[in-house]
Amino acid sequence: MQFRILGPVEICADDGRIVPLARRQERCLLGILLLDPGRVVPADRLCALLWDDNPPEQARAILRSHITRVRAALAGAREVALDFQQGGYVLHAEPETVDVHRFRRLLDRAGTTTDAGTRERLLRQALALWRGPALDGAATPRLRTRLCADLEEQRLHASEEAIAAGLVLGRHRELLAELADLTGTHPAREHLAELHMRALYATGRTAEALAAYTRLRTHLADQLGLDPAPALQRLHRSILRREPLPDSTPPGTRSDVRPAQLPPDLPGFAGRTGQLEHLDRLLAGRTSAVVISAITGTAGVGKTSLAIHWAHRVRDRFPDGQLYLNLRGFDPAGSAVTPAEAVRGILDALGVAPQRIPDGLDAQVGLYRSLLSGKRLLILLDNARDPEQVRPLLPGSPGCLAVVTSRNRLTGLVAIDGAQPVPLDL
Repeated sequence: MQFRILGPVEICADDGRIVPLARRQERCLLGILLLDPGRVVPADRLCALLWDDNPPEQARAILRSHITRVRAALAGAREVALDFQQGGYVLHAEPETVDVHRFRRLLDRAGTTTDAGTRERLLRQALALWRGPALDGAATPRLRTRLCADLEEQRLHASEEAIAAGLVLGRHRELLAELADLTGTHPAREHLAELHMRALYATGRTAEALAAYTRLRTHLADQLGLDPAPALQRLHRSILRREPLPDSTPPGTRSDVRPAQLPPDLPGFAGRTGQLEHLDRLLAGRTSAVVISAITGTAGVGKTSLAIHWAHRVRDRFPDGQLYLNLRGFDPAGSAVTPAEAVRGILDALGVAPQRIPDGLDAQVGLYRSLLSGKRLLILLDNARDPEQVRPLLPGSPGCLAVVTSRNRLTGLVAIDGAQPVPLDL
């Protein structure tokens, strides 16, 4: 049995037929569980997601009915089970049977090769898995944005990388139609504009390459009050002078930088044995999912000390690095760090050049999560104010772990994002 969520949510039986799920919320429920097979999703979180944070009084009963019908659709499938565990539901299925996980695996493989032909082939295979917007016809637009914004950014990023590889292989002319469509849909995407300009110039269409730059510059100025990046301005000048163009840097900004930002561990740390064991169990029990731990308690109770001490204990489990951000959610000396400021700081720590950072928070978050794809990083978000400050900073890669500390209980992060609470008392 195969599962598809990169487009309409579908169950494909072994004989090739599509197993029907008539109700939209049943398809949405299946899609949510397929995003993290093997991970328990609390029933409260499922209700919040299915009803856009406004579940009816009978939500639990309706959810059970949906679960029954989804189970019926899965009946007879080998190595697939939908179980109730620990107050939530978990779908046991091999990640390779789910298109979104095949997509991410292909992106990871493409990111490790230096051969342009191999990279383009892998990226095109990944993009071919998409049949429309993720969870199309199943999730509401609001929920799709919440759950799939990083996936859509990875899709667009993969398109950029595939086109860049194609240009390296000399296929400028055949890529022009795809570039024209993408730059029309994403007029503020500077790297797409660069690729389009290069393809047009290489095929002798100098005036159109200059016009593409003018459209980008006008859009950035009118909508954002920005100028194009310096590298794009230099490309424009080279085309004006009809100079040979330097090779384009591939859009894949995967960095070999391994950040090690944890503050020093406190010498002689003692106590909190129960909480440390609880955190150890969370790490030991992980499957393919991102683990989010929320350490909460009053001011001065030792949240940061516990988080830093435990992060040092397990840092060897995260060989690609450890990120630390003080979000200053309750700092009397200054304002809290905004999500935009935090994401820019993370991209800097990951070695992304300023000119490679896209405009807009959603695009920057998408790049951040793309860079973490296939990696094992620990992200410690200290002194968070509320879930809204934290959500854009949560990784999307199953190899990563986020630890959040806050004076607030962060119930929204627990209910909506599946964070595991670790409350501290005096």
